[in-house]
Amino acid sequence: MEKKNINLGIFGFGCVGQGLYEVLNRTKGINARIKKICIKDPSKPRPIDMSYFTTDPNDILNDPTIDVVVELINETDAAFNIVSTALKNGKAVVSASKRMIAENLPALYQLQVENKVPFLYEASSCASIPIIRNLEEYYDNDLLNAVEGICNGSTNFILTKIFEENLSFETALQQAQDLGFAETDPTLDIEGYDPKFKIVILLLHAFGTFVKPENVYNFGISHLNDFDIQFARQRNCTIKLIGTCRRQNGHVNAYVLPHLIKEHNLLYDVYNEYNGILLESAFTDKQFFVGKGAGGTATGSAVLSDISALLYNYRYEYKKIKQSNQPAFTNDLQLQVYVRYSRPDQVDLTEFYNISEKYESPTYRYVVGTINLDKLKDAAWLKNKEVNLLVLEH
Repeated sequence: MEKKNINLGIFGFGCVGQGLYEVLNRTKGINARIKKICIKDPSKPRPIDMSYFTTDPNDILNDPTIDVVVELINETDAAFNIVSTALKNGKAVVSASKRMIAENLPALYQLQVENKVPFLYEASSCASIPIIRNLEEYYDNDLLNAVEGICNGSTNFILTKIFEENLSFETALQQAQDLGFAETDPTLDIEGYDPKFKIVILLLHAFGTFVKPENVYNFGISHLNDFDIQFARQRNCTIKLIGTCRRQNGHVNAYVLPHLIKEHNLLYDVYNEYNGILLESAFTDKQFFVGKGAGGTATGSAVLSDISALLYNYRYEYKKIKQSNQPAFTNDLQLQVYVRYSRPDQVDLTEFYNISEKYESPTYRYVVGTINLDKLKDAAWLKNKEVNLLVLEH
């Protein structure tokens, strides 16, 4: 982008849109101004002058004076339509819509190539942590072995309240919603879909592998009960919802599952709405990133960082896609897990490779054993709310 002063057209003015407005107005070093904001409901009270707003997308998409389109809405199909139209119109785009990006990555990559315009989306993956930029620039070789960690601030907030303040799941969830860390419908967070979309995006930048979200298994924290929490405490562990992508033997696997985390693990002390990401490479062993993973200004700051990068002609180069040794995706992976259930007919124990521990009482049963991720992905018994799964640290 040749201009050093840029005009922004923003779609959406919810939590992140307002966060962007706030950080933009408090940052003096970026020559960017908001020209127009497209919203759906013109009758809703807004904290800024109504002259900014429009309900017509074309007021942004077809305005030749708008240089950058910033897409911050929750509707997946509408978001893709906005982004693809803007790219075809030769406009740079910044987005925070992790679901839309994860579900359309091949098409979005192709649109950037064909139209020779940048599309940046740092805020889609870990809010305030600049993980995509690091994977693109610092880890642009093939020595990266794994990217894993806490990449959903809502569930981490809930689990922190449960373990640190002994709150019930329902009370912790309500607090997360009251603070704006979780949606009114929290399904995408607590069932592990939100971190799955982020892992799909990180897979591409870490290893150059396109994977459809439906091929990555996710199991969240909604089945968690007091028995599981007590089991974790007895083992001096906490529980964290972890997203993982790891390269092994020429393949790469990925999943989102709740883990039992021991005190020596760097992720153990990542609390509340914070995210924590561990990178593992051949020569540097582990490197650790931590930062706020939810909240308007935290996410808004990542959006603003992308806008700033556009002033310096930055774009993702997707170097790993162009390398000749992209690992193929697989769910053929053995995991050591704890599975809690109530009745013997609720879990098919024949699907385990081995069982190292077994417990039975009139109320609850559990096993600790090894099972293939492919088996878990297809296990009907995991859909039962009386069954829960936790991965043991490897």
